[in-house]
Amino acid sequence: MDGTQGRVMQLALVYSRAGFGVQAPLVTVEVHLSPGLPAFNIVGLPEAAVKESKDRVRSALINARFEFPAQRITVNLAPADLPKDGARFDLPIALGILAASGQLPAKELEQREFIGELALSGELRRVPGSLPVALACRAAERELIVPTLNAEEASLAGGKLYAASHLLEVCAHLSGQQRLPEFLVANTEKRNGRHYPDLADVHGQATAKRALTIAAAGSHNLLFIGPPGTGKTMLASRLPGILPDMSDQEAVESASVCSISASGIEREQWKQRPFRSPHHTASAVALVGGSANPRPGEISLAHNGVLFLDELPEFDRHVLEVLREPLESGRVTISRAASQAEFPARFQLVAAMNPCPCGYYGNPERCRCTPLEVRRYLNKLSGPFLDRIDMHVEVPPVPKEQLLNPRGQQEVGSAEVRQKVDMARDRQQQRGRLNHQLSPQEIQQHCALADADRQLLETALDKLGLSARACHRILRVARTIADLSQSDNIGRSHLLEALSYRRLERLQQALAF
Repeated sequence: MDGTQGRVMQLALVYSRAGFGVQAPLVTVEVHLSPGLPAFNIVGLPEAAVKESKDRVRSALINARFEFPAQRITVNLAPADLPKDGARFDLPIALGILAASGQLPAKELEQREFIGELALSGELRRVPGSLPVALACRAAERELIVPTLNAEEASLAGGKLYAASHLLEVCAHLSGQQRLPEFLVANTEKRNGRHYPDLADVHGQATAKRALTIAAAGSHNLLFIGPPGTGKTMLASRLPGILPDMSDQEAVESASVCSISASGIEREQWKQRPFRSPHHTASAVALVGGSANPRPGEISLAHNGVLFLDELPEFDRHVLEVLREPLESGRVTISRAASQAEFPARFQLVAAMNPCPCGYYGNPERCRCTPLEVRRYLNKLSGPFLDRIDMHVEVPPVPKEQLLNPRGQQEVGSAEVRQKVDMARDRQQQRGRLNHQLSPQEIQQHCALADADRQLLETALDKLGLSARACHRILRVARTIADLSQSDNIGRSHLLEALSYRRLERLQQALAF
């Protein structure tokens, strides 16, 4: 030291975390005080919100009755080549200044990490992405101190956590004057509770319900085709309720994506499979993610859940085309000039559409669409995109008698269907993976057909003009149907049912001229 009285040290290190996709890389906040004209500089690739923190930190320290050093203050956010954004570094910068000026014991900062935005009064405000930070902090075996409003979300990681609502509370904790109580893991009693719409609410539509069961059992993508008001949206919204419970790993992955989004995560969402239904006017960036500082889009927010696209042909064709790669890979990579972020996007696609522009194709009393208009409408969906949808199912109108007199009908509920789905998935897990993930080699091994059935499939492929990818998807669906019937081999009935779920190709074939 230079011998100046009252100054214990001039350099302090504080640990924090940056937000980079669903990752939270370590950032070391280095604070140095040096003689010279008073100045406050932040280096280390800070963005605008980080640069503005010097004004928030100065006011917060003064209003909390701390001495703000009248020296040259340099704050380095290391590593310097990692972009830093947001106000999460306010708290660690303030603590670094206090430690460097001798107003806090620097040793207390060594095994702790901090995130939090400072109000001008010194109060701590919520910051996005606290769950990935808590997960990374737990892996590093350090304590984490967060704003009170972030505590419940961060506690889902299960590490050692403390919550504070004001800068003074953090300083009192570090100086030993008044320790903060450890924030216990959030009460997740609701984690096994299921709060989904019940499949029994849908009257009739036995074929569509059967297709929904198959889609849930094998995690297959599904397209409903039918006129308005036949229950396509109701059916799609019931899919999460017949899917198996989320594992702890799946819950953490989905919660981490929600944590870095604008909405954050609430306790009621824990272990609830997401159901996302973007409007057909959504842009490609809204769907897959993006912006200057990459943020997750709808497909990542639907991770481990369901993405429902209603009025499918009304979506911009370019928007639908960007879904092709995530549907295959289960992730999306967003590249920018300065960085590249990867988000998980393992979702189950369910879509709905009308069979023609007016919606009533096949009803001569209501439909006046010409074959050319219908073909133009269907051609809004590209072949490569449709190839990635395993099942195309017709949803016809429900008879009025069945709709208006439901008392005599016994509709199957979600709980009963989920039991069948769980048994089918258990058979698939014994083979190593779900049917929709089967590789070409595994299809040859697990989806073998008898000679007569293979010839039947070849004839159907030629007649419908299906690609090799569509052929593999038909075999995967047939394998799932066999699993639902607890059969070790794919039989003729399983293959015929799988072929029946290609309604769109049959419709296009009927319109060909």
